[in-house]
Amino acid sequence: MTGSDALRSLAPDLWIAERPLKLAVGDVGTRMSVIRLADGGLFLHSPVRLDDATRRALDALGTVRAVVAPSKVHHFFVGDYSAAYPDARIYGAPGLAAKRPDLKFDAVLGDESHWPGEIEQHLFRGAPFVNEVVFFHPASRTVLLTDLAFNVAADKNAGARFFYWLVGAPGRFGPHRMVRLMIRDRGAARASVDRILRWDFDRVIVTHGDVLDTGGKKQLAAAFAFLRR
Repeated sequence: MTGSDALRSLAPDLWIAERPLKLAVGDVGTRMSVIRLADGGLFLHSPVRLDDATRRALDALGTVRAVVAPSKVHHFFVGDYSAAYPDARIYGAPGLAAKRPDLKFDAVLGDESHWPGEIEQHLFRGAPFVNEVVFFHPASRTVLLTDLAFNVAADKNAGARFFYWLVGAPGRFGPHRMVRLMIRDRGAARASVDRILRWDFDRVIVTHGDVLDTGGKKQLAAAFAFLRR
């Protein structure tokens, strides 16, 4: 991989990096989103492994200012970015600092944006095991999800076929069985979905599976309709 293909542009000031992620259940793949802020600094959501090509690509775009671990589950490579970019601020989901005492977090994520006017955010309620913070980039009408929804095509699940089958993920956009079980307070989760749907978005970036380039708002509403039953 070269620096030129380490990142893929989706919209002005919005890129993604797609990489393997080998876990005990197989290679589930992962995706980092990169937003360039008005001051030229870079916001990194759910970092992937930092190799030379990725670093060259990032450095060509701007200065890494914010490294975001958006849930209690997505934090694997944050330490690499903290070491490589010591001036960047590290943001973690609620509860992550206790889980990763080896990392120094500069701020805990919640509903109040640290990038007002550029990025909005909301702590998804009712699923404390993951404590996922959802982000919205108004300029590109894009919502950033982590594990709340997968979008694994039925013909693209070879890396972790048994796991995807077990949780019912292939061929559909939305929360798989394990995520649904992690939702302990359906009323709170329903309120969070309503909050997210008030954003004016069309694209949804997930960290596992394919990006929903269009129609994301309608599909997200349908995927979480089970909370109303």
